[in-house]
Amino acid sequence: MAAADPTHPEDSFRATHRAVEAVWRIESARLIAGLARLVRDVGLAEELAQDAFVIALEQWPRTGIPDDPGPWLMATAKHRAIDLLRRQERYATKLGLLGRDAEVRQEHAEAELDAALDDHIGDDLLRLMFTAAHPVLSTEAKTALTLRLLGGLTTGEIARAFLIPEPTAAQRIVRAKRALADAGVQFEMPTPDETADRLSSVLGVIYLIFNEGYSASDGEDWVRPELCQEALRLGRILVTLLPNEAEVHGLVALMELHASRLPARTDASRQPVLLLDQDRRLWDRLLIRRGLDALDHAESLGGGPYTLQAAIAACHARGHSAEETDWPRIAALYEVLAYIQPSPVILLNRAVAVGMADGPERGLALVDELTGERALKSYPQLPAVRGDLLARMGRHDEARAEFTRAAELTHNKAERTLFLTRANTPGRQPE
Repeated sequence: MAAADPTHPEDSFRATHRAVEAVWRIESARLIAGLARLVRDVGLAEELAQDAFVIALEQWPRTGIPDDPGPWLMATAKHRAIDLLRRQERYATKLGLLGRDAEVRQEHAEAELDAALDDHIGDDLLRLMFTAAHPVLSTEAKTALTLRLLGGLTTGEIARAFLIPEPTAAQRIVRAKRALADAGVQFEMPTPDETADRLSSVLGVIYLIFNEGYSASDGEDWVRPELCQEALRLGRILVTLLPNEAEVHGLVALMELHASRLPARTDASRQPVLLLDQDRRLWDRLLIRRGLDALDHAESLGGGPYTLQAAIAACHARGHSAEETDWPRIAALYEVLAYIQPSPVILLNRAVAVGMADGPERGLALVDELTGERALKSYPQLPAVRGDLLARMGRHDEARAEFTRAAELTHNKAERTLFLTRANTPGRQPE
């Protein structure tokens, strides 16, 4: 073990505390997943894992951090779980060992828990993903629980990520666990008939987390890269667990390609920079290569809506400038996407692409067809897109009114500033 420095106890404690938190972020999902398969209760599994974490915080400052801290936490959690099962009346029934002596029961309990923790961990992580994104939960609950159980984020970190009070975040997590328990949700894989819908829910939660980081819906900052990174991490894990699912690769491709633009999405003062104005030399070429590779894989397996969106993102990634971007192909891809997944937002994005490919007049005609859509009534991008097209047509007074309307609708401070600036100097529309 790496010994702590006794001459600086406070510094040593802080360093150890940071190390324990880092280990927790890496190991917590695996630990909770293995425990949940045994105790069949996600909330209880997290409590047991947290117990091991607390014990580490108590012991490691004195004994030093183990060379391999993951197995140490596993072993500690295992013993806590065995103690719990030993105290429960259902313990013997669960193991099918009624009538046998306590020593034999304990040996079998330990063997079963060892198997639960050390074998088929990929299956357990997948079960945990499906459980955290179960249909009985609200979107907010799925997101909070996924970040908590699979991301290892604290309640405070989740609250800060979504700009909500910490008690609200804690309440969401508690209610989510209670909802799973009340609904009798089992820690198991969905049936073949359920898999497509359940996987769609998991992908939707991961993408929601990414989008909140890529284009924040509230607060002062336009981007929160830490949320994008967390979503990417979860997506990459899911790819290893479900390597033959086209849409898993499609979602990862989409996130990799969008994440590649993060260095150019804000300027030195953290103000938004529009896609058409971004310095593409700042785009992350490694993420682009990874995204294009994932897209090729997704397309080879068939693909779906996420794969189509990734193909659109790939058109931007391959273009050396806004002018060299293949806008006709983007418009065509949006048309296919709108056919298989009808959505007013998709149709609005198609109108933007058509406006770039065929001229602002054609784009504006398509946007005007959407002005009566109820789903877009409070969507700030609708007047913003309309303002951009009007500005390009030289109708600046109308454009100012649209950008002012967009500024009134957005809840994000940086985006509001952007729209007000464009109301004064009509220019280009963000993504």
